[in-house]
Amino acid sequence: MKLEIIHEDEDLVAINKPAGLLVHKTRIDAYETEFALQILRDQIDHWVTPVHRLDKPTSGVLLFSKKKEHLPFLKGQFEDKKVDKKYLAICRGIPKNSSGVIDYALSSEYSDSKQEAVSEYKLLAETELPFDTTGRYPTSRYSLIEVKPKTGRTHQIRKHLAHIRHYIIGDKKHGDNRQNQFFESQFGNENLLLHSLELGILHPVSNSQIILKAKLPNHFSRILDLCGLEYPG
Repeated sequence: MKLEIIHEDEDLVAINKPAGLLVHKTRIDAYETEFALQILRDQIDHWVTPVHRLDKPTSGVLLFSKKKEHLPFLKGQFEDKKVDKKYLAICRGIPKNSSGVIDYALSSEYSDSKQEAVSEYKLLAETELPFDTTGRYPTSRYSLIEVKPKTGRTHQIRKHLAHIRHYIIGDKKHGDNRQNQFFESQFGNENLLLHSLELGILHPVSNSQIILKAKLPNHFSRILDLCGLEYPG
């Protein structure tokens, strides 16, 4: 596997992570043998370490540092909520409001305690397909939604969109299984339709903001086309 590098300089390197690839080795997926961290190290022949995380099924911008001394500055921006993040998701249904804020605390990864979690969303496109996926209506509606998470909780976007009942297609943990099965049988989709589109962060040397952008993967673009959802970007 060769990773798509979307930015590289003496201090940083960013890739467009493919869906289904782990960032690094984890006990949860102990059977996996390929990881973005090791592949990138071999590809550029340089030490790197991830600055943040992306879920295994999520595609898009993933940033690495090439120098250990930059990690406190880079990770501190995530901790202080100073990083601009933009995601795209294909979801069940159409939000009543074209934009809004989901302010809904989520359980910690390691305990039941609740943590602040805030996401902004905006409706980009909508469609109605001539299929009954629920047994209640002759058609089914879907939307392309832009999400800007203001905090960084585990599975935050997936949980937040599930909270407002606009489940992300292909989300096997927090989504709607009937919709997932429909997209698999009708369109051959087995992917989580969530993509990290942009990441804005201050460079550790120049202290100027850099905007990292990752183009949509083929499986995401294909579903947009099949559903008649037009991405305005």
